[in-house]
Amino acid sequence: MDFAANHLLSIILFSPTVAALIVLCLPREEENLIRWVSLAASLVPLGFSIALWANFQPGQAGFQFQEKIIWYPPLNSSYHLGVDGISLPMVLLTTLLTPLSLLASFSIQERVKPYMVLFLLLETGLLGVFMALDLVIFFVFWEIGLVPMYFLINQWGGANRGYASLKFILYTIAGSLGLLLAIQMIGVVSGTFDLLDLFKTWPSLQGTLFGLPAETVKTIAFWAFVIAFAIKVPIWPFHTWLPDAHTEAPTAGSMILAGVLLKLGGYGFLRLVLPLYPAEAHAYAGWLAFLATMAIIFGALGAAGQSDFKRLVAYASINHMGFVVLGIAAAAYAAGTQNAVLALNGAVLQMFSHGLTAAGMFFLVGVIYERTHTRDLNAYGGLFTLVPVYGGILIFTAMAWLGLPGLSGFVPEFLVVRGAWPVFTLATALSMIGLLFTGVYALIAIRQVLHGPLNERWVGHLGEINLREIMVISPLMVLMLITGVWPAWILDVINHAAGALSGLF
Repeated sequence: MDFAANHLLSIILFSPTVAALIVLCLPREEENLIRWVSLAASLVPLGFSIALWANFQPGQAGFQFQEKIIWYPPLNSSYHLGVDGISLPMVLLTTLLTPLSLLASFSIQERVKPYMVLFLLLETGLLGVFMALDLVIFFVFWEIGLVPMYFLINQWGGANRGYASLKFILYTIAGSLGLLLAIQMIGVVSGTFDLLDLFKTWPSLQGTLFGLPAETVKTIAFWAFVIAFAIKVPIWPFHTWLPDAHTEAPTAGSMILAGVLLKLGGYGFLRLVLPLYPAEAHAYAGWLAFLATMAIIFGALGAAGQSDFKRLVAYASINHMGFVVLGIAAAAYAAGTQNAVLALNGAVLQMFSHGLTAAGMFFLVGVIYERTHTRDLNAYGGLFTLVPVYGGILIFTAMAWLGLPGLSGFVPEFLVVRGAWPVFTLATALSMIGLLFTGVYALIAIRQVLHGPLNERWVGHLGEINLREIMVISPLMVLMLITGVWPAWILDVINHAAGALSGLF
């Protein structure tokens, strides 16, 4: 018990890897056994994450459950883990969506064993980013998450999976290159990669570095970080890899890609950019707000113009994640004010809520695609009479997705707008165009799939959503409702960390 208490984060982090090794030893032909062992093993980090949540002290300053071991003395780099009110919701989201994604993957029939192994390894990479308190460790896990997702798209994706997977990895590696160089430079200058030390020393660094003023060097490093995270979010104009990756990925791959992988970019802004570069973030916050506004508007307009159901949901992710970046930009500019705290609360909660709603929408697209073998919205029509249970679930999830009051999508967008309005009034006002078209594309999707004249093509050929699929979507729906009517359950955890990050607490 003492070991579990002292190494709770390591247990959560590496239990998926242990599970992957176990699955690797199972006979390839025992596909059902592989599925159930993978699913059961993925519940282990979820259980420990719930225990982590239960024992977390929201009012306690700093990072909790820290573990630190020197692992690379020549670099002065350490295996340093910890969580606060910003990272903890992301850990819970990751460990929740992974077993749901694996359950959704029971329909995978080809190469089941490598599929499950890659998914479990992907979970370790994602969790490592959210727990790391050392820049080298952060970057290692940042890159680990790329490889399994590349193969999941490339091997189990759609017809254009080769193009989509290559575009995905080239974009993200391009961003990672600048990030790696900036991290190396920070280590050389500071003599450490430990984030808790860097938060104290790096922002106030003065003098000359490499023959240049320190402010110039830090500005270059700032933009290296920003571009890497902007690609991952993604925000306009770095977004073009996302629709292709989502469209070609298998259903569970899209769930985890939208639900968690996109959050790495937003988390990078919160964990590294704001505390390491407060002056630079303040100086360039207006540009960041501009990019966020463009992402909100163009993402919504792009989604409204789609006839492919999955591409519609993919473009919507650009729109929704734009609100995360808008909240971050407002917090960067208004650091130390209540507006910054509100915007940060909204940004973190938007990441969590979008993880629920986007994963749910991609799953529901996959459910209808498995039955009809088409994603063309014009090929559906009037399906509510054939699949009323599926229709009710789709309407509920889409309402949370578009931000209906009382469901999870409303609260974070309200907080972001409330925090950003006094800071970037014009950008926030323009963003309402995107918010308007959020309702447009959501209602278009519902109308095209469920309402209107019944397409007789599907009569007698379209089956209702089954029990396994209901088990996948139900936990997401419950959290969408709870977060909509009682957001304090998660905002109490986020708020103190947001206040500390903004410099108000």
